[in-house]
Amino acid sequence: MPIEIRELTIKVNVQPPAEVSAIYMLPENATHLLVLAHGAGANMRHATMQAIAERMAEVGIATLRYNFPYMEAGRPRVDSPETSTATVRAATATARELAPDLPLLAGGHSFGGRMTTTAASDGNIEGVKGLVLCSFPLHMPDKPSTKRAEHLSSVTIPMLFLSGTRDKLADLELFKPIVEKIGATLHLLDTADHSYKILKRTRESKEDVFVEMARVVRQWTDRL
Repeated sequence: MPIEIRELTIKVNVQPPAEVSAIYMLPENATHLLVLAHGAGANMRHATMQAIAERMAEVGIATLRYNFPYMEAGRPRVDSPETSTATVRAATATARELAPDLPLLAGGHSFGGRMTTTAASDGNIEGVKGLVLCSFPLHMPDKPSTKRAEHLSSVTIPMLFLSGTRDKLADLELFKPIVEKIGATLHLLDTADHSYKILKRTRESKEDVFVEMARVVRQWTDRL
């Protein structure tokens, strides 16, 4: 299946102004475009981000991956929520320009997903029809808390959470009731951890975890 791949830069309206790198993957049969943000410790080229984008392309979902300014500059600490959400909005605006005829989704892995929901909680991100959250970081590792989820009730567009059953950043006893309360969708990935590493011997499904994720996103978007 032919896939158009383009590398580009996105201007972010912050002080001082920033530019970040992005990768646009457009399969010829694309029906949606997912704007995809990386986690706190890995950039848009990380193997996990690459795998998500490639599997999405296989089910007809284009992706626009991008870096946050701190990652682009090689700084160790993540950007402020203000800078992060401005970057999310700049990336989604770029996506609308790239593919104005495709329904727009937004989200990301871990920190990137949390900053996307934060942006959406301040008012719907223009043009975005739904959020896809991969390994949403509900709390610090092995430190159960729900504080990071407090803003989710202010998000008014559909949300899909893809969470591993071994994710130490998302205690399921806390996470399941939250997702149910806000009317979102939670898909559990058997034996997967926060980075989607699985336990092959005990995982019941033989399906590749990234293939499973793409299949679930495809089914979810078809219902939007």
